[in-house]
Amino acid sequence: MDMNTMGAALPEWLTPLAWTYGVLALLSAAAIAADVWARGHRYRTVTAEISWVGSALFLGPAALVLHRRHGRRPRTGGRGTDARPIVVDSLPGGSASALAHLVGVPLVLASGLTIAGTDLWVMIAAIAVVAIALLTVHERTTDGASTPTAFTRAAVTVLAFDIGMGGWMLLLHVNGLMPPATDVRFWFLMQIGILAGLLTGAPAVAALRRSAPHLPATA
Repeated sequence: MDMNTMGAALPEWLTPLAWTYGVLALLSAAAIAADVWARGHRYRTVTAEISWVGSALFLGPAALVLHRRHGRRPRTGGRGTDARPIVVDSLPGGSASALAHLVGVPLVLASGLTIAGTDLWVMIAAIAVVAIALLTVHERTTDGASTPTAFTRAAVTVLAFDIGMGGWMLLLHVNGLMPPATDVRFWFLMQIGILAGLLTGAPAVAALRRSAPHLPATA
């Protein structure tokens, strides 16, 4: 596909919207980071804290609301409420996907690798691999799962997420709506894709949590 025409059919108003939402997402991530690491509202593990900060990269200000209502703990310690929506338990998967985009997409672009003449398939694979690795570490450190169990949970979660995330990327690609990764609209559309991944991944996350009710909440 011609780099000059990629995403040409996207509306012009999407660019200022992408910039606005991107700035709000970064500010929200900074606010959660400050609340956790500067103000002392710590979580059980660093990976859980990174998960909450990363959630703002795709949820934007909504992550602040979830953090205060369902995740934030008092300085004296203790546990957050267990009466949480499934989206909260899905946040580690979403955060892993967001961070995997930041790592995987530049690596694919730098490598120049393609499959069937496009780098899309390589991007989807690279994002999945990085996300599984990150989520495996999260499961190991936060839930105390063995490495095989943590890897299995991570793989199942990421594959379920990819139904929404990968499906959204394919939809954009097939319809000529995927802008280059150097375009701010690309990252905004990937934020939407991660939200789609939350929807398709939530049933898998819920099933995994039911299968291991003795484990602590993932965040």
